[in-house]
Amino acid sequence: MAPLDYHGLVMPDGTLLPDLVQSLGYAFATTSYRRNGLAVLEGVEDIRNLIDAFPAAFDHAYVTGPSEGGLITAILAEDELGTQRFDGALSLCGPIGSFRQQLNHWGDFRVLFDFFFPGVLPPSPISIPPTVIAQWETTYEPGIAALLSARPLATAQLFSTSKAPIDIANPATAANTTLGLLWYNVFATNDGIAQLGGNPFDNKSRFYHGSFNDLALNAKVQRFSASPIALANVTHYETSGIPTIPLVTMHTLGDEIIPSWHQSLYQVKQLSNGEFGTIQIPIPRYGHCNFTTAEVLVAFNLMVLQATGETLSQVPAAYDVASTRSEIERAAAEFAARDVEQ
Repeated sequence: MAPLDYHGLVMPDGTLLPDLVQSLGYAFATTSYRRNGLAVLEGVEDIRNLIDAFPAAFDHAYVTGPSEGGLITAILAEDELGTQRFDGALSLCGPIGSFRQQLNHWGDFRVLFDFFFPGVLPPSPISIPPTVIAQWETTYEPGIAALLSARPLATAQLFSTSKAPIDIANPATAANTTLGLLWYNVFATNDGIAQLGGNPFDNKSRFYHGSFNDLALNAKVQRFSASPIALANVTHYETSGIPTIPLVTMHTLGDEIIPSWHQSLYQVKQLSNGEFGTIQIPIPRYGHCNFTTAEVLVAFNLMVLQATGETLSQVPAAYDVASTRSEIERAAAEFAARDVEQ
């Protein structure tokens, strides 16, 4: 098990998040969480403890996090005591729509990979041998990358059936998506089963489509049933869609690890509860949490604006928030219009 460490503090363009936050005139605090792996519930409690350790030390407090931290952020935003701890929340690329569907997304990709590339990984997607974990980087990663190039028809069917995103302009992202999703299956499965008390992946009734022969695919693909105990425990990781403080979410539309449909599912939850206040920002780009610093500033500014009625009081000269916000809205509108045309 890797030692505890801080993650998600360096943005794709190299900007250090603590430095950025402090350049805006804010203090910055975080925690490594008490354990690695599936630590959402522990992370929620650790962030609560962190903020409670500094009573009356600030006028406003905001919570933000990417990926797993994005789910932690959303759960904290829905906390019944959230208004006593935080003034606003910014959730980035997290599985906020449905944690169960996120787990199934990883599981579906693994069983489809096993169908189109049989025998490459040991046979059970829900029990990962230690040898696979130990040899992942040295043996499995390079072998899988080579297979994807050597078998383009199988690779094409893997993506047409899994619906996992790639950047069409950059075919090399097919390997990045495949290895990224399989990494989560290899390194998160055993820990997830241990934390949830059983296997949460269920594809017994799933009909996969998009292959050259969908009937053969569905007749032969491996099937698994979720443990009732695991499904009961998964509910503790689900959002309600009822934030108690201003919440802004942002997601890349081509996120290969945590799909952008989480924003839509979260919106459905909100609408079913009569909630309308969350601002959702879609970024038309490939990659997990692949945001620019300017985009994060825009999202942060929108959160502060909701919470206080005022824009950021100071912004680094390198980032023009107003023009960046306009560009995000234009690009998102173009992407939505393209989807309608298709």
